Amino acid sequence: MTSAIVLGGSRGIGKAISESLKSIEIDVFAASRNDIDTSDLNSVKKFLEKHNQTDILVLNTGGPAPKQFSTITEDDWQLYHNQLFLGFCTILQKIKINDGGYIFLISSNVIKEPNPKLIISSAYRAAFSEVFKILSKEYAEKNINCINIAPGPINTDRTRELIENIEEFEKSLPMKRLGEPEEIGNFVKSIIENKIKYLSGVTINFDGANSNYIF
Repeated sequence: MTSAIVLGGSRGIGKAISESLKSIEIDVFAASRNDIDTSDLNSVKKFLEKHNQTDILVLNTGGPAPKQFSTITEDDWQLYHNQLFLGFCTILQKIKINDGGYIFLISSNVIKEPNPKLIISSAYRAAFSEVFKILSKEYAEKNINCINIAPGPINTDRTRELIENIEEFEKSLPMKRLGEPEEIGNFVKSIIENKIKYLSGVTINFDGANSNYIF
């Protein structure tokens, strides 16, 4: 049976992906923060002792609260360096993805349009996306797809924490609504279910036409 590990799989986008994969009879381990905290490298290493092989891996984690650059502390930088960058690097170094498998990175639209209020997230998510892109060539030799999904405004608790007036914000969006986590879940499912293999090393902007960049 095909297996999947979904980090941050107990809520939001991670939960939606987990549920979508379960609907096509994939054996999903939906890891919560209690199972693995990527900001704690000891937690990461302990997790990998039990979960060191899979067919599908979804790298997904929350991000920091908004902060102006002048107020960011050294502890903040270290915490999110681990959570958004080094924790994921450690996982990819230690976990075996079976040949023909898939790795999905759930990053953020801040990797292409840096947000001054989310400067930590912008910095570390972009840094790991560079690593992920480089590794995609190595994984391709084993027919393993690497797909970076960069969500824009999605209807999650995280979005509601960042935006005060959701109703007014939605009016400013091209589709006049937030994206739904299930849309990302179904996108991931469709790639796997339809065995789409030549789509790799790419970043998918999942933002309802909200971004201004071309590439």
